[in-house]
Amino acid sequence: MLGGTAFVGRAIMAGALAGGTEVTVFGRGRTGTELFPGVTRRVGDRDSGDYAALRDGEWDAVVDVSGYVPRHVGQAMAVLGDRVGRYLFISSHAVYARTGVGPGSTEDTPLRAPVRDTEELTDDTYGRCKVACELDVQARYGSRATIVRPGKVAGPHDPQAGLTNWVRRAARGGRVAVPGRPEQPVQVVDVRDLAALVLPLLADDRPGAYHAVGPAEPVTLGELIHACARVAGSEVELVPVPLSAVAPLFPLVRPPELWHTQQRDPARARAAGMPATPLPVTVADVLAWDRERGEPPLAYELSPAQESALFALATPAG
Repeated sequence: MLGGTAFVGRAIMAGALAGGTEVTVFGRGRTGTELFPGVTRRVGDRDSGDYAALRDGEWDAVVDVSGYVPRHVGQAMAVLGDRVGRYLFISSHAVYARTGVGPGSTEDTPLRAPVRDTEELTDDTYGRCKVACELDVQARYGSRATIVRPGKVAGPHDPQAGLTNWVRRAARGGRVAVPGRPEQPVQVVDVRDLAALVLPLLADDRPGAYHAVGPAEPVTLGELIHACARVAGSEVELVPVPLSAVAPLFPLVRPPELWHTQQRDPARARAAGMPATPLPVTVADVLAWDRERGEPPLAYELSPAQESALFALATPAG
Protein backbone atom coordinates (compact mmCIF):
# COMPACT_ATOMS: atom_id res chain seq x y z
CA MET A 1 0.00 0.00 0.00
CA LEU A 2 1.42 3.34 -1.08
CA GLY A 3 -0.39 5.37 1.57
CA GLY A 4 -2.71 3.48 3.88
CA THR A 5 -3.59 5.41 7.00
CA ALA A 6 -5.93 8.11 5.70
CA PHE A 7 -9.51 7.83 4.48
CA VAL A 8 -9.50 5.62 1.36
CA GLY A 9 -6.24 3.84 2.13
CA ARG A 10 -7.41 3.12 5.67
CA ALA A 11 -10.58 1.42 4.39
CA ILE A 12 -8.64 -0.68 1.87
CA MET A 13 -6.14 -1.67 4.55
CA ALA A 14 -8.91 -2.67 6.95
CA GLY A 15 -10.64 -4.77 4.32
CA ALA A 16 -7.44 -6.47 3.24
CA LEU A 17 -6.38 -7.34 6.76
CA ALA A 18 -9.85 -8.61 7.63
CA GLY A 19 -9.57 -11.01 4.71
CA GLY A 20 -6.21 -12.33 5.89
CA THR A 21 -4.05 -10.49 3.34
CA GLU A 22 -0.46 -9.74 4.31
CA VAL A 23 0.10 -6.02 3.80
CA THR A 24 3.11 -3.72 3.75
CA VAL A 25 2.32 -0.01 4.04
CA PHE A 26 4.56 2.75 2.72
CA GLY A 27 4.16 6.29 4.03
CA ARG A 28 5.74 9.12 5.97
CA GLY A 29 4.91 7.57 9.34
CA ARG A 30 3.45 10.81 10.65
CA THR A 31 -0.24 9.95 10.87
CA GLY A 32 -2.23 6.88 11.79
CA THR A 33 0.71 5.21 13.47
CA GLU A 34 -1.67 3.71 16.02
CA LEU A 35 -3.64 1.95 13.30
CA PHE A 36 -3.12 -1.66 12.22
CA PRO A 37 -0.60 -2.83 14.84
CA GLY A 38 1.69 -5.55 13.58
CA VAL A 39 1.58 -4.43 9.95
CA THR A 40 4.95 -4.04 8.25
CA ARG A 41 5.67 -0.34 7.72
CA ARG A 42 8.25 1.19 5.43
CA VAL A 43 8.88 4.88 5.88
CA GLY A 44 9.50 7.27 3.00
CA ASP A 45 8.21 10.46 1.42
CA ARG A 46 6.71 10.73 -2.05
CA ASP A 47 6.94 14.51 -2.07
CA SER A 48 10.71 14.45 -1.57
CA GLY A 49 11.19 11.33 -3.71
CA ASP A 50 12.44 9.18 -0.83
CA TYR A 51 11.61 5.60 -1.86
CA ALA A 52 14.72 3.97 -0.37
CA ALA A 53 12.59 1.82 1.95
CA LEU A 54 11.09 0.03 -1.09
CA ARG A 55 14.35 -1.03 -2.73
CA ASP A 56 14.01 -4.64 -1.58
CA GLY A 57 11.13 -7.08 -1.37
CA GLU A 58 8.50 -8.52 -3.70
CA TRP A 59 4.72 -8.11 -3.64
CA ASP A 60 1.83 -9.68 -5.52
CA ALA A 61 0.29 -6.24 -6.03
CA VAL A 62 0.68 -2.58 -5.16
CA VAL A 63 -2.25 -0.27 -4.43
CA ASP A 64 -1.38 3.36 -5.03
CA VAL A 65 -3.73 5.69 -3.16
CA SER A 66 -1.29 8.58 -2.72
CA GLY A 67 -0.12 9.26 -6.28
CA TYR A 68 -1.39 12.64 -7.47
CA VAL A 69 1.21 13.78 -9.99
CA PRO A 70 3.23 11.86 -12.60
CA ARG A 71 6.47 12.20 -10.60
CA HIS A 72 4.92 10.27 -7.71
CA VAL A 73 3.90 7.39 -9.95
CA GLY A 74 7.04 7.43 -12.08
CA GLN A 75 9.37 7.25 -9.11
CA ALA A 76 7.32 4.50 -7.48
CA MET A 77 7.37 2.41 -10.65
CA ALA A 78 11.09 3.00 -11.08
CA VAL A 79 11.92 1.61 -7.66
CA LEU A 80 9.36 -1.23 -7.67
CA GLY A 81 9.88 -2.36 -11.25
CA ASP A 82 8.88 -5.97 -11.79
CA ARG A 83 9.00 -6.81 -8.09
CA VAL A 84 5.24 -6.27 -8.04
CA GLY A 85 2.63 -8.24 -9.93
CA ARG A 86 -0.29 -5.86 -10.47
CA TYR A 87 -0.26 -2.08 -10.09
CA LEU A 88 -3.67 -0.74 -9.04
CA PHE A 89 -3.91 3.02 -9.22
CA ILE A 90 -6.63 4.97 -7.42
CA SER A 91 -7.51 7.72 -9.87
CA SER A 92 -10.60 9.98 -10.02
CA HIS A 93 -13.61 10.64 -12.21
CA ALA A 94 -12.09 14.11 -12.68
CA VAL A 95 -10.07 12.53 -15.50
CA TYR A 96 -13.03 12.69 -17.89
CA ALA A 97 -13.83 15.31 -20.49
CA ARG A 98 -16.40 17.74 -19.12
CA THR A 99 -18.24 18.53 -22.35
CA GLY A 100 -19.92 16.40 -24.97
CA VAL A 101 -20.73 13.72 -22.38
CA GLY A 102 -24.21 12.65 -21.30
CA PRO A 103 -25.72 10.70 -18.42
CA GLY A 104 -24.72 7.07 -18.05
CA SER A 105 -21.15 7.58 -19.23
CA THR A 106 -18.87 4.55 -19.03
CA GLU A 107 -15.16 4.04 -18.45
CA ASP A 108 -14.65 4.50 -22.20
CA THR A 109 -15.58 8.20 -22.03
CA PRO A 110 -12.80 10.38 -23.52
CA LEU A 111 -10.22 11.60 -21.02
CA ARG A 112 -8.97 15.13 -20.55
CA ALA A 113 -5.58 16.12 -21.93
CA PRO A 114 -2.82 14.99 -19.55
CA VAL A 115 -0.63 17.57 -17.84
CA ARG A 116 2.95 16.94 -16.72
CA ASP A 117 4.45 20.42 -16.35
CA THR A 118 2.98 21.31 -12.97
CA GLU A 119 2.47 19.83 -9.53
CA GLU A 120 0.07 22.54 -8.42
CA LEU A 121 -3.27 20.81 -8.05
CA THR A 122 -6.22 23.01 -8.96
CA ASP A 123 -9.69 22.37 -10.35
CA ASP A 124 -8.11 22.49 -13.81
CA THR A 125 -4.96 20.43 -13.18
CA TYR A 126 -6.02 17.78 -10.65
CA GLY A 127 -7.87 15.55 -13.12
CA ARG A 128 -5.34 16.13 -15.88
CA CYS A 129 -2.46 15.11 -13.59
CA LYS A 130 -4.40 11.95 -12.75
CA VAL A 131 -4.78 11.26 -16.48
CA ALA A 132 -1.00 11.47 -16.87
CA CYS A 133 -0.56 9.10 -13.92
CA GLU A 134 -3.00 6.60 -15.44
CA LEU A 135 -1.26 6.68 -18.82
CA ASP A 136 2.14 6.11 -17.22
CA VAL A 137 0.93 3.14 -15.16
CA GLN A 138 -0.68 1.57 -18.23
CA ALA A 139 2.42 2.19 -20.35
CA ARG A 140 4.69 0.56 -17.76
CA TYR A 141 2.54 -2.39 -16.65
CA GLY A 142 0.17 -3.00 -19.58
CA SER A 143 -2.27 -5.79 -18.74
CA ARG A 144 -0.94 -5.75 -15.17
CA ALA A 145 -2.36 -2.25 -14.65
CA THR A 146 -5.74 -1.60 -13.01
CA ILE A 147 -7.35 1.81 -12.68
CA VAL A 148 -10.14 2.65 -10.20
CA ARG A 149 -11.90 5.97 -10.74
CA PRO A 150 -13.96 6.94 -7.68
CA GLY A 151 -16.61 9.60 -7.69
CA LYS A 152 -17.28 11.41 -4.42
CA VAL A 153 -16.30 9.04 -1.60
CA ALA A 154 -18.17 9.17 1.71
CA GLY A 155 -18.07 7.44 5.06
CA PRO A 156 -16.49 7.59 8.50
CA HIS A 157 -13.06 9.29 8.66
CA ASP A 158 -13.78 11.44 5.58
CA PRO A 159 -11.42 14.45 5.87
CA GLN A 160 -13.50 16.55 3.46
CA ALA A 161 -16.92 18.17 3.85
CA GLY A 162 -18.90 16.15 1.30
CA LEU A 163 -21.68 14.04 2.73
CA THR A 164 -20.66 14.95 6.28
CA ASN A 165 -21.81 18.53 5.70
CA TRP A 166 -25.34 17.46 4.76
CA VAL A 167 -25.55 14.79 7.46
CA ARG A 168 -24.69 17.35 10.11
CA ARG A 169 -26.95 20.08 8.72
CA ALA A 170 -29.97 17.81 8.23
CA ALA A 171 -29.63 16.51 11.78
CA ARG A 172 -30.26 20.05 13.08
CA GLY A 173 -33.56 20.14 11.16
CA GLY A 174 -35.58 23.17 10.14
CA ARG A 175 -35.23 25.22 6.98
CA VAL A 176 -32.14 24.18 4.98
CA ALA A 177 -30.58 26.40 2.31
CA VAL A 178 -29.83 24.28 -0.76
CA PRO A 179 -27.56 25.96 -3.31
CA GLY A 180 -28.63 25.16 -6.85
CA ARG A 181 -31.53 22.79 -7.45
CA PRO A 182 -32.66 19.95 -5.18
CA GLU A 183 -33.42 17.75 -8.23
CA GLN A 184 -29.71 17.64 -9.08
CA PRO A 185 -28.45 14.02 -9.28
CA VAL A 186 -25.82 13.02 -6.74
CA GLN A 187 -23.41 10.09 -6.67
CA VAL A 188 -21.58 9.19 -3.47
CA VAL A 189 -19.83 5.89 -2.90
CA ASP A 190 -19.32 4.42 0.56
CA VAL A 191 -15.58 4.16 1.19
CA ARG A 192 -16.05 0.56 2.30
CA ASP A 193 -17.64 -0.29 -1.06
CA LEU A 194 -14.64 1.24 -2.80
CA ALA A 195 -12.36 -0.93 -0.69
CA ALA A 196 -14.50 -3.97 -1.42
CA LEU A 197 -14.03 -3.32 -5.15
CA VAL A 198 -10.25 -3.01 -4.95
CA LEU A 199 -9.74 -6.34 -3.21
CA PRO A 200 -11.49 -8.63 -5.75
CA LEU A 201 -9.88 -6.72 -8.61
CA LEU A 202 -6.54 -7.78 -7.16
CA ALA A 203 -7.63 -11.29 -6.23
CA ASP A 204 -9.08 -11.90 -9.71
CA ASP A 205 -6.12 -10.21 -11.43
CA ARG A 206 -8.42 -7.91 -13.41
CA PRO A 207 -6.98 -5.24 -15.72
CA GLY A 208 -8.77 -2.17 -17.07
CA ALA A 209 -10.62 0.79 -15.57
CA TYR A 210 -13.58 0.78 -13.18
CA HIS A 211 -15.98 3.42 -11.88
CA ALA A 212 -16.44 3.42 -8.12
CA VAL A 213 -19.72 5.30 -7.77
CA GLY A 214 -22.87 4.87 -5.75
CA PRO A 215 -25.31 4.53 -4.12
CA ALA A 216 -27.14 1.57 -5.61
CA GLU A 217 -30.20 3.58 -6.66
CA PRO A 218 -30.11 7.03 -8.30
CA VAL A 219 -30.64 9.82 -5.79
CA THR A 220 -31.09 13.57 -6.01
CA LEU A 221 -29.53 16.14 -3.71
CA GLY A 222 -32.93 16.83 -2.17
CA GLU A 223 -33.58 13.14 -1.59
CA LEU A 224 -30.15 12.75 -0.01
CA ILE A 225 -30.80 15.61 2.44
CA HIS A 226 -34.18 14.15 3.38
CA ALA A 227 -32.54 10.74 3.88
CA CYS A 228 -30.03 12.36 6.24
CA ALA A 229 -32.87 13.95 8.21
CA ARG A 230 -34.77 10.65 8.51
CA VAL A 231 -31.70 8.88 9.85
CA ALA A 232 -31.16 11.65 12.41
CA GLY A 233 -34.83 11.74 13.40
CA SER A 234 -35.27 15.35 12.32
CA GLU A 235 -37.49 17.18 9.83
CA VAL A 236 -36.25 19.59 7.19
CA GLU A 237 -37.68 22.06 4.71
CA LEU A 238 -35.50 22.57 1.65
CA VAL A 239 -35.07 26.17 0.51
CA PRO A 240 -33.38 26.44 -2.92
CA VAL A 241 -31.02 29.42 -3.18
CA PRO A 242 -28.89 30.59 -6.13
CA LEU A 243 -25.73 28.58 -6.64
CA SER A 244 -23.93 31.84 -7.40
CA ALA A 245 -24.52 32.97 -3.81
CA VAL A 246 -22.11 30.42 -2.33
CA ALA A 247 -18.51 29.48 -2.95
CA PRO A 248 -17.80 27.19 -5.88
CA LEU A 249 -17.38 23.50 -5.07
CA PHE A 250 -20.00 23.63 -2.32
CA PRO A 251 -20.38 20.07 -0.96
CA LEU A 252 -22.01 17.76 -3.53
CA VAL A 253 -23.51 20.70 -5.47
CA ARG A 254 -22.95 20.99 -9.22
CA PRO A 255 -24.25 23.39 -11.89
CA PRO A 256 -26.67 21.85 -14.42
CA GLU A 257 -23.99 21.60 -17.11
CA LEU A 258 -22.07 19.20 -14.86
CA TRP A 259 -24.97 17.03 -13.70
CA HIS A 260 -23.76 14.28 -16.02
CA THR A 261 -20.69 13.91 -13.77
CA GLN A 262 -23.10 12.60 -11.12
CA GLN A 263 -24.66 9.98 -13.41
CA ARG A 264 -21.80 7.67 -14.31
CA ASP A 265 -22.41 4.00 -15.06
CA PRO A 266 -21.22 1.62 -12.28
CA ALA A 267 -22.05 -1.60 -14.17
CA ARG A 268 -18.47 -2.72 -14.77
CA ALA A 269 -17.50 -2.26 -11.13
CA ARG A 270 -20.66 -3.99 -9.91
CA ALA A 271 -19.91 -6.97 -12.16
CA ALA A 272 -16.39 -7.08 -10.70
CA GLY A 273 -17.74 -7.35 -7.16
CA MET A 274 -18.35 -3.84 -5.85
CA PRO A 275 -21.20 -3.94 -3.30
CA ALA A 276 -23.71 -1.15 -2.71
CA THR A 277 -24.16 -0.09 0.89
CA PRO A 278 -27.63 1.47 1.32
CA LEU A 279 -27.39 5.25 1.62
CA PRO A 280 -29.11 5.33 5.07
CA VAL A 281 -26.42 2.98 6.42
CA THR A 282 -23.63 5.26 5.19
CA VAL A 283 -25.45 8.29 6.58
CA ALA A 284 -25.97 6.66 10.00
CA ASP A 285 -22.31 5.68 10.25
CA VAL A 286 -21.15 9.17 9.26
CA LEU A 287 -23.52 10.75 11.79
CA ALA A 288 -22.25 8.53 14.61
CA TRP A 289 -18.59 9.07 13.70
CA ASP A 290 -18.98 12.85 13.36
CA ARG A 291 -20.68 13.14 16.73
CA GLU A 292 -18.08 10.93 18.38
CA ARG A 293 -15.26 13.17 17.15
CA GLY A 294 -17.03 16.29 18.42
CA GLU A 295 -18.23 17.75 15.10
CA PRO A 296 -15.16 19.90 14.29
CA PRO A 297 -15.47 22.75 11.75
CA LEU A 298 -15.94 21.74 8.11
CA ALA A 299 -14.81 23.42 4.93
CA TYR A 300 -17.68 25.33 3.27
CA GLU A 301 -19.98 24.80 6.27
CA LEU A 302 -22.56 27.57 6.50
CA SER A 303 -23.00 29.33 9.82
CA PRO A 304 -26.57 30.02 10.98
CA ALA A 305 -26.07 33.68 10.09
CA GLN A 306 -24.82 32.86 6.60
CA GLU A 307 -27.72 30.50 6.02
CA SER A 308 -30.25 33.09 7.21
CA ALA A 309 -28.81 35.58 4.73
CA LEU A 310 -29.24 33.05 1.94
CA PHE A 311 -32.92 32.56 2.74
CA ALA A 312 -33.53 36.13 1.58
CA LEU A 313 -32.27 35.02 -1.85
CA ALA A 314 -34.53 31.97 -2.01
CA THR A 315 -35.41 30.83 -5.52
CA PRO A 316 -39.17 31.29 -6.14
CA ALA A 317 -41.10 28.02 -6.43
CA GLY A 318 -41.74 26.91 -10.02
